[in-house]
Amino acid sequence: MAGGTSERPITIYSAIAANLGIAVTKFAAGAASGSSAMLSEGVHSLVDTGNQLLLLLGIRRSRKPACDTHPFGRGMEQYFWSLIVAILLFGAGGGVSLYEGIERLRHQGELGDPFWSYVVLAVALVLEGVSWSVAWREFRRRRRPGQGFWRALRSSKDPSIFVVLVEDTAAMAGLAVAFLGVFLGHELGKAYFDGLAALMIGAILVVVAVFLIYESKGLLMGESADSEEVRRIRALAAGDPAVGAVRELLTMHLGPDEVLLNMGVEFRPEMDAEAVALAIDRLEGGIREGVPSVKQVFIEAKSIARTRGGA
Repeated sequence: MAGGTSERPITIYSAIAANLGIAVTKFAAGAASGSSAMLSEGVHSLVDTGNQLLLLLGIRRSRKPACDTHPFGRGMEQYFWSLIVAILLFGAGGGVSLYEGIERLRHQGELGDPFWSYVVLAVALVLEGVSWSVAWREFRRRRRPGQGFWRALRSSKDPSIFVVLVEDTAAMAGLAVAFLGVFLGHELGKAYFDGLAALMIGAILVVVAVFLIYESKGLLMGESADSEEVRRIRALAAGDPAVGAVRELLTMHLGPDEVLLNMGVEFRPEMDAEAVALAIDRLEGGIREGVPSVKQVFIEAKSIARTRGGA
């Protein structure tokens, strides 16, 4: 993909470049203006940069081949590192921003010249917008026709896309809040608004982090394939002339584009062992071709006659 895990993760590369540049300019503007909201935004962008590097690490480690200790490969490394990203976003991003906001409210002090804050916010909005558009384009490319945004986001199995998209959306919301904090603080002469903006930015990061933690936890626990893929697998198996019935059909994501399938199939009673073996090979090939994400297939064969007899 142009940003997925099977090719170069352009979504992550663009996010790293944007966030690193934004973090430097935000910290500079925060130091010059004395704005807690800008410093909070600088921390936010710095944490986002580290997060993208961790996602990149997860992608590279997930590409290691299967071995004796990891017979199904290391695809779930991506899910582990996306969980670490969410935890860092919660603590280092949300926690520091909330601390900055509280300190600003306790010691309001004087506000410096807001000029550079406005310049940096404008530059940051452009860079974040570019990064967000790359993530959004890749997200839309992978979303199934007719699938709503929320459902597509919840069902996405690729952290390199949904984590970046959610983080960039939070970053743009944070920029809007930071602008309001700086603007109202200087227009009304109250540093209170600057501290309040930092608190709101921290709250946004905490909410986003909790969502990402929840999603990453589900993936680490072993989520099934998409319901549409499950229906397609069942239809492919049931359509084979050797199959009498499809019983258990269990799937689990081993990575964004790697699904494990365990399926119980009742073959027609008149088939001998050789015919069943040929049918299983045919089923495995047909399923892998029809649903490319299925990489591991295990089929348990039972005859209709034996099943009815209680075996």
